[in-house]
Amino acid sequence: MEGVGGDSASAASPVSQWGHDAWRMFQYYLDKTTPHMVYRWIGTLVVLLIYCLRVYYVQGFYIISYGLGIYILNLLIGFLSPLVDPELEVSDGPLLPTKGSDEFKPFIRRLPEFKFWYSMTKAFCIAFVMTFFSVFDVPVFWPILLCYWIVLFVLTMRRQIAHMIKYKYVPLNVGKQKYGGKKPSGSSSGSRGD
Repeated sequence: MEGVGGDSASAASPVSQWGHDAWRMFQYYLDKTTPHMVYRWIGTLVVLLIYCLRVYYVQGFYIISYGLGIYILNLLIGFLSPLVDPELEVSDGPLLPTKGSDEFKPFIRRLPEFKFWYSMTKAFCIAFVMTFFSVFDVPVFWPILLCYWIVLFVLTMRRQIAHMIKYKYVPLNVGKQKYGGKKPSGSSSGSRGD
């Protein structure tokens, strides 16, 4: 009886070890991409372009594209939303300032940029693989799906922008802010004897 359990455990061990090693290598390279935001997003745009060409080429899989669009809209809402929503939660932690006299508190996203990028890229890759299986090619009239998605996007973004205006936060920042420091006055800059 002891030999039966030992044989299956030793046979599964190399496979699980290979899977663990592959996952560690993937995580290593994923971690190395963290500081290279521009290159990551360029790669995602390439994946998006390949997916769009595939859908255009086969003239189908519109329901997958619609589901993908809804998922990306959900990710975008998480990316644009604060970690602690002043409407929903009362927290002891940092809150968004609601008045001009309030102390500055940094904007902390509910979904960080790296997770937003990773989830979006993974979604495009999964959707691309799904386009190779005909079971997912449900016949639909795609202009209706497109119109419905556009209406959903506009209504959701209008609500999100109203929330941003109400609580006075801007979730988008482009890199580190640079300050010029003190500017020399016109009379003192010419009097130096360099």
